Amino acid sequence: MPGYAPAMSIGASLFLVAVGAILRYAVTWNPQDVNIETVGLILMLVGIVGLILSLVWMFIVADRRDDAAVPPRQPPRV
Repeated sequence: MPGYAPAMSIGASLFLVAVGAILRYAVTWNPQDVNIETVGLILMLVGIVGLILSLVWMFIVADRRDDAAVPPRQPPRV
């Protein structure tokens, strides 16, 4: 069904933003090889971009496709 793809993308984007925020602001562990705050920031940015693209897809592209699939209504014959 065409309505399920945007919902999954929005959910995945929100998940990435949440995980990124946790890594950026709540984790105090500092390993030597990886900067956890930078990883969190990258995940938040990717999640925000994915959310914007999902909303654009849902409101613009999917609406146009749905409008094209509906045949025009004919007036009733009397």
